[in-house]
Amino acid sequence: MKIGITTFVTDEGISGPKLGVALEARGFESLFLPEHSHIPASRKSPAPGGGELPREYYRALDPFVTLGAIAAVTERLILGTGVTLLIQRDVIHTAKEVATLDRISRGRFIFGVGAGWNREEMADHGTDPRTRGALLDEQLDAIRAIWTEDVAEYHGRFIDFDPMYAWPKPMQTPHPPIFIGGAEAAAERAIRHGLGWLPAAVADPAAIPAQLARLDGYDVPVTVAFAAVDSALIDGYAEAGVERLVFSVPTLPELETLRALDEITKVADRYLGPTLAP
Repeated sequence: MKIGITTFVTDEGISGPKLGVALEARGFESLFLPEHSHIPASRKSPAPGGGELPREYYRALDPFVTLGAIAAVTERLILGTGVTLLIQRDVIHTAKEVATLDRISRGRFIFGVGAGWNREEMADHGTDPRTRGALLDEQLDAIRAIWTEDVAEYHGRFIDFDPMYAWPKPMQTPHPPIFIGGAEAAAERAIRHGLGWLPAAVADPAAIPAQLARLDGYDVPVTVAFAAVDSALIDGYAEAGVERLVFSVPTLPELETLRALDEITKVADRYLGPTLAP
């Protein structure tokens, strides 16, 4: 099983390039960055974990620009979004951003996408929260057409474009791995589209079989995020055949971030890759 990290890279914590170098040096396989274009001041949508929305949500750097900078200073670290709010984005521009980043990183990109939770944020982009799932389904089909066809076209309810040329194509073929972030609905979408699933970790290792039971009979790669740093949980997901486990690191200054990474390595060291000499 591979071990990754997810965190909000902001203007107040460790820089993306320094984080990437630190992860690679410690043997971590991957880094996943979340996305929020903005946080509406109304704050009607409740925070995912309840309570006040953490400060880093308001200050997140653009994940594609940040991952591009990290790609330039790393060699093997897998770079992912966790997750891109595709329903708030233009699908043609996003197809080019992903393909460009996959080229810049020499095929090291993973495309995590999700339907989002902040309804006011969606509305500011002209997205109807009631139909965001159907929109995401069309976007997933359309963006793969852009990546894999020399002359791509798509005609749906929400996405509609005539034959067009769009380069570059991604380095990975047929395209970078795609993981759908979320719970039960995301698992169903991953199955329908033949993509990966990216759920949040359970708290109790005994609950892992029930969480993954929906995928029985389907060949769906799984990356589990927001895992607690607990050896029993790590081993439980490894035994269940999960491809990747991703730990959440709070947004902190550089030295504090490095200490947090070192604490994770103490528990997950047997699953980490080779470390680099300081």
